[in-house]
Amino acid sequence: MNTAMNTAMKIASILFLSCLPGVVLAQGVIPETLLHPPSDTWPGYHGDYSGERHSALTQINVQNVPELGLAWAFQTGQSNTIKSSPLVVDGVIYFTLPDNVYAVDARSGRQVWHYTYPPNKGFHIGSRGVSMYKDWLFFLTPDAHLISLNAGDGKVRWNVVVADSVKGYWTTMSPMVIRNHVIIGVSGDFDNLTGYLRSIDPETGKTQWQWNSTPPVGTPDATTGGMTWMTGTYDPNLNLLYWGTGNPTPVLTGGSRPGDDLYTCSIVALNPDDGKLTWAFQPSPHDTHDWDAVETPVLVDADFHGQPRKMLMQTSRNGYFFVLDRTSGKSLLTAPYGPVNWALGVDKEGRPIPNPDKEPARDGRLIAPDEGGLTNYRSPSFDPHTGLFVVDAHPSYGIYFAKPADGTFGWAGADYGVWGKGVLDAIDYQTGKIRWTHELGPGGSGAGVLTTDSGLTFTADSSGNFLALRTSDGETLWHSGTGSGMESSPITYELDGRQYVLTGSGGVLFAWALPDVLVKSK
Repeated sequence: MNTAMNTAMKIASILFLSCLPGVVLAQGVIPETLLHPPSDTWPGYHGDYSGERHSALTQINVQNVPELGLAWAFQTGQSNTIKSSPLVVDGVIYFTLPDNVYAVDARSGRQVWHYTYPPNKGFHIGSRGVSMYKDWLFFLTPDAHLISLNAGDGKVRWNVVVADSVKGYWTTMSPMVIRNHVIIGVSGDFDNLTGYLRSIDPETGKTQWQWNSTPPVGTPDATTGGMTWMTGTYDPNLNLLYWGTGNPTPVLTGGSRPGDDLYTCSIVALNPDDGKLTWAFQPSPHDTHDWDAVETPVLVDADFHGQPRKMLMQTSRNGYFFVLDRTSGKSLLTAPYGPVNWALGVDKEGRPIPNPDKEPARDGRLIAPDEGGLTNYRSPSFDPHTGLFVVDAHPSYGIYFAKPADGTFGWAGADYGVWGKGVLDAIDYQTGKIRWTHELGPGGSGAGVLTTDSGLTFTADSSGNFLALRTSDGETLWHSGTGSGMESSPITYELDGRQYVLTGSGGVLFAWALPDVLVKSK
């Protein structure tokens, strides 16, 4: 098909879609959109670059939230659970399931287009979303390809391989766009592989730089691992990219990898233009419990003990809450936020000191938290008005085993959960103390957290109930059953004077809003 005909068909398609009632086609994301997102937009995985997941929207508040109702629901028809954090740009929602990208009208839930990636042998554990640059989307596939799509019609622009799925890599994360860099990370700790971050040119798909978290495979006495499977954050003033890395391998046996095993289970600060490491902090030195430190590195500018600070905060999977000076990586605070029994204390650099007696053993070791961690991939939220860091936590215990016969490849051991439950913890970042706790049910919840300027916290419990809590004290103000568990984080946006809260549950995307009569009375 010649270029002129292709262009004519594209224009005709756009004109047709633009005539559908309520449909607004995407116009794109520019750097300014990500730096200062408008109220009708959620342009990146975390909303903005900070990772706070806090919204300035106030139409839904503590007084009227009991009137919240379902505005629309979009059925994907897929058996997979939605784990993606949707984007909202120019009235269109973009979200993913493994091998699938959907564009949905943000006002009505009407499907605009649907892209399906060809069948593949990748690991279909989940997909956390797309990113956007200008009017192009970027999507990572289960078999480790990065696909660029036209946001207007879902057509493929280019397709590049970012890791070798035959070796055991896969990809699940939502890429991150910083100016003309598309930052992607990889998964794959079933095999002894090197983790890395890579920057891709959004125009061409070519690699701009790569930073390896561990030495090349086969380096004597060195670890592999350090996978980079969750989306990081970015400080535009410091021009630093912050990312968490995964556990070392072999996972539960550490004898073949002596020392701290840098840069696994670490928070790293990189220059996004060349990938050079500026600093690193390691929440779990020489990890032997599968406690990735990929949890969101939340960026907060506020006073700390009376001094203005540019901080980075993380509730790590290992059970500790960290506050760092993000200009230098130096520790300001380290405190447990639930049951933790694996460390002897905290060293002068703010890092927990592993207890050798709590490493996996032939006769088993009872460890808190369990292998799933005190938290995991679900996003926390920071509310600047209360100074509370709100996180979906999982107090738990597990038994870890390892013996010489388990070898030095892959998992290299076994673990079994003993007990666990879900709670929402509100942590005072000045002290590390838990201000309030809200029970979420047995087993735990997979939902992330959203807070708003109107004093609300949105999340879900272990039974699939979507919850609105009062941020100051954790009291339940409203709830609604969704029919399935939530494994994604709520987002919010405002269109035509109406605020929506968006959640995924099972294979359904739900949009919640106030009744028209309340919206019009505002």
